[in-house]
Amino acid sequence: MSPEEVVTRLRAAGCVFAEDEAELILSTAATPGEVAAMVGRRAEGYPLEQVVGWAEFCGLRVRIGPGVFVPRRRTEFLVRQAAKLVPSPGVILDLCCGSGALGKALVSLTGGELHAADVEPAAVACARENLAGNVYEGDLFDPLPEHLRTRVDVLLANVPYVPTADIGFLPQEAREHEPLVTLDGGPDGLDVLRRVTAEAPRWLAPGGHLLFETGERQAEAARAVVEAAGLRGQVLRSAEFHATVIVGVKE
Repeated sequence: MSPEEVVTRLRAAGCVFAEDEAELILSTAATPGEVAAMVGRRAEGYPLEQVVGWAEFCGLRVRIGPGVFVPRRRTEFLVRQAAKLVPSPGVILDLCCGSGALGKALVSLTGGELHAADVEPAAVACARENLAGNVYEGDLFDPLPEHLRTRVDVLLANVPYVPTADIGFLPQEAREHEPLVTLDGGPDGLDVLRRVTAEAPRWLAPGGHLLFETGERQAEAARAVVEAAGLRGQVLRSAEFHATVIVGVKE
């Protein structure tokens, strides 16, 4: 397929940035057959990052496999805030890690001992390609080694926070090609957050920080959940990234 044919096919499939996507596909594919396969998958609605096999996050190339949550640019705000809080040396936990993008980016900025965990086997396999060791498979804190208790300096929890009733309003590529468990946060979007905050104090070091992203309309409720777990809560907002982050501190 010529570049013009790729653009035409993508534009016909509804890709708003067809030219940019065509350039990315053509620069990634190794053979004409791969070009055709990638264009076909994108036209079927698969996320571009899953199609080409990687995403850019905080300036890094992160491997993204089929059925793995695609890191959003707004989440770079969370990583940048976390980078201000990691001591040297520090212990970092990337919980609900997906591809491992957050942990990978944070360690690239600060160094430190990184651990990551996710419940989705496909995500764990992907994270093990992106991260050097210490990736565990299981539900939240369940698979973590006991020696991490009270040692975690910064806990990133990229929990799902979309209310169940709002899932249908997400873009089609997310609804159909990313695991529901990475999107659905329960009736008010805070179900997984409640589970994380209930356990977080047992894993955080004194002065340790829990950080997670949430929706703007949930910010105060999310901070209340953090404070109910005995952590000091703070809401951070970024107009640049259109992001809202909650920070909980173990005092």
